[in-house]
Amino acid sequence: MKVAIVGASGAVGQEFLRVLDEQNFPIDELLLFGSKRSAGRSYKFRGQDITVKELCHNDDFKGVDIAFTSAGASTSKEFASTITKHGAIMIDNSSAFRMDEDVPLVVPEVNGDDAFNTPRNIIANPNCTTIQMVVALKPINDINPIKRVRVSTYQAASGAGAAAMDELVNQYAELQRGDKPTIEKFAYQLAYNVIPHVDVFMDNGYTKEEMKMYNETKKIMHAPDLDVSATCVRVPVMRAHSEAIWVELERPMTVAEARTAFENGEGLVVIDDPANKKYPMPLDIADKDPVYVGRIRQDLTHPCGLSFWVVGDQIKKGAALNAVQIAQYMIKHGKKF
Repeated sequence: MKVAIVGASGAVGQEFLRVLDEQNFPIDELLLFGSKRSAGRSYKFRGQDITVKELCHNDDFKGVDIAFTSAGASTSKEFASTITKHGAIMIDNSSAFRMDEDVPLVVPEVNGDDAFNTPRNIIANPNCTTIQMVVALKPINDINPIKRVRVSTYQAASGAGAAAMDELVNQYAELQRGDKPTIEKFAYQLAYNVIPHVDVFMDNGYTKEEMKMYNETKKIMHAPDLDVSATCVRVPVMRAHSEAIWVELERPMTVAEARTAFENGEGLVVIDDPANKKYPMPLDIADKDPVYVGRIRQDLTHPCGLSFWVVGDQIKKGAALNAVQIAQYMIKHGKKF
């Protein structure tokens, strides 16, 4: 298996290296690609030092089986044909192709079989907030169809990249010294603050991040009539996103029934013991693989309503791990590379 990582020096690119190793992914040869600025850097993988090559329009991807790309939408669009022209499957972490009809948008626990329909040799990795939400929605929807979803997100600095994580740490240090905090990656100071603004605002008053959740959830769950409304908020957490989710179901559902569904759901772990103050928190979930669910309760305002709390590591399950799991799903279900 010949594998490539595009955007190897970024936060998600570095997570790809860790996840591929942790998952014991079958690799005979690993290639790393990046910008001109990143080219020449060296990273260790399974005892071998691998040098980052500059991403160019050439034949460097000849013989590559799978290319994990996380270098931004513009780079993905520019280099997609270069990456795939020799037959490589491009699993792309950007927003470039997510809503294209001829590109599957895949979360293996939810719609893994979609990964086998790749007319352009491209598979899109969904937005991080969407990924962890649909993993939690799937086991409920399987036994009690979901009609509406309302979600508020509490998104970590990691969602804006490694530089944003550094900025949050530096802001606390600057404020402690009495200095004015440096603000570059966010609209405002994130330290000691929350910002109800993730990505750019659209004409309808929602942000692009919120519209990603609206559109991507429908596509992944094959549910064009599913109503989804999101409010996305940046919070001063390093990594792991949290979500408060409310769903309206086809019929009433008890907490016990919902808990059993979650416990049997693929990729989910239930931590739901409020009497003993046990519930998922980003501080505990950072660097973990599964999506965690807690605070499961019936809604007080609707007989078919259910509320719950979901936490997942944004860089892992929200990005690198989900992409690797797509490849693992394909291999497990007969794809020959």
